[in-house]
Amino acid sequence: MGAISSSVGSGAAGAATFSDSNSRKYRYFDPKGKRATHYEDVTVDVQPDPERYLIQDWIISFGDGRGGYEKDATAAKSSNWHAFRAPDQEWERTHYQRQSKIVTMVQSVIANARANSLQQGFDGTWRKILQTHLGAWKHVEFGLGTSLMRAQRFGYTQMINNATLTNSSYKLRLSQDITLYLAEIGMDLDGWDDELGKKAWLEDPQWQGTREAIESIMGAEDYLEQYFATNIIFEPMVGELFRSGFLMRVAAANNDPITPPVISAAEADYERNLANSIDLMYLLANDETYGNQNRTLFASWVKKHGALANNAAMGLQPIWSQPHTKPVSFDDVRAQSHERVGQILGELGLQDALNGII
Repeated sequence: MGAISSSVGSGAAGAATFSDSNSRKYRYFDPKGKRATHYEDVTVDVQPDPERYLIQDWIISFGDGRGGYEKDATAAKSSNWHAFRAPDQEWERTHYQRQSKIVTMVQSVIANARANSLQQGFDGTWRKILQTHLGAWKHVEFGLGTSLMRAQRFGYTQMINNATLTNSSYKLRLSQDITLYLAEIGMDLDGWDDELGKKAWLEDPQWQGTREAIESIMGAEDYLEQYFATNIIFEPMVGELFRSGFLMRVAAANNDPITPPVISAAEADYERNLANSIDLMYLLANDETYGNQNRTLFASWVKKHGALANNAAMGLQPIWSQPHTKPVSFDDVRAQSHERVGQILGELGLQDALNGII
């Protein structure tokens, strides 16, 4: 690691030796690989840290003296918060580019489908399912996106903030994708009711477990708990269960070729978000000083949010019996979900934390 403010005591040119002191690149950090990536160049040390280079302490602080970012915004602890590098290496420009491509793809799918009246061939029962249950699911994505938007504000480094904020952006985009998709195909279908999804989310007993799980994540005060609960617990236990295990598998069997490509980008989003989450939590779980403490904390989060996610998944079970054509059973999908979350927790040394819950 490069020099820190406490070890230098001066802001004068030449007072400290950094990674690139003799280079015109002006890089003050140690790259993860042999050479710094563009992602590292535009994210590492962009966010101020009085322990690194800011000898005058925080440039801007709150009225009570608190700095702009605080380590105790999470109960997790780290010997070096700056060690994290997001595997997807996503930053502002690359994120906008990827989001733009996805939105263009989704719009093209919907426009081409409507031009060929494909939505007219949907099974009648499946139409009701889309209005009700896909309409309810957009509230899930919006809730998680809103939660992560709040969480990113408290991340102690730009790398953590970037990973959390892009995660939020993907969730909010999917919520918008679903909203626009249902509204557009609804214009071509008699009797379409855009309010069924909202009604189901607020009143249908099948969705109240999911609503409780989402609102519990939104209500968590610890920003890393929100990030952990979203990607390590809720997504594999409920998100993938419903998106991949129901919508994408059952749609085609009920004469719906449109919904799967609209939803498919979300699964690719999650793979990126999951990789980022696992890398960050792995660093914390294996921290040389705080690893044991962090694993105990993470296990408590697994138990809390795992119980809520399991209740949410079981509440959605009746939906699998509603379509006329049922190519996959809830039990089979749920077994895959349990295997998936077990693998994720295994990477963090938390494979026993869900014992007695699922």
